[in-house]
Amino acid sequence: MRKSFRVKKEKEFQNVFHTGSSKANRQFVVYVLPKEGQSHFRVGISVGKKIGNAVMRNAVKRKIRQGLLELKPEIKPGIDFIVIARQPTTHLTTEEIKKNLLHVLKLAQVI
Repeated sequence: MRKSFRVKKEKEFQNVFHTGSSKANRQFVVYVLPKEGQSHFRVGISVGKKIGNAVMRNAVKRKIRQGLLELKPEIKPGIDFIVIARQPTTHLTTEEIKKNLLHVLKLAQVI
């Protein structure tokens, strides 16, 4: 994802957490905040230390980014959303992560 498609600043993350709505499945929690006048979506990815060491967390983030890249044409513009990985994601393949992302994004009405 290019920089314009990312939520990077702590203030922006907190804004989505506190004022956005959330949906979850067993693998992911998604917080969504509509943004008026934004021509595309922005996404933030969070993988906590409970998931594993840095190597494991980075691998999970790469798989999530790949899944989001493949789902990019389906995602609605004008929203900020945060994807938080839960413990079971460490054992999933990229295809399984994409399938679970699709499920939770449909629940959150991002797709």
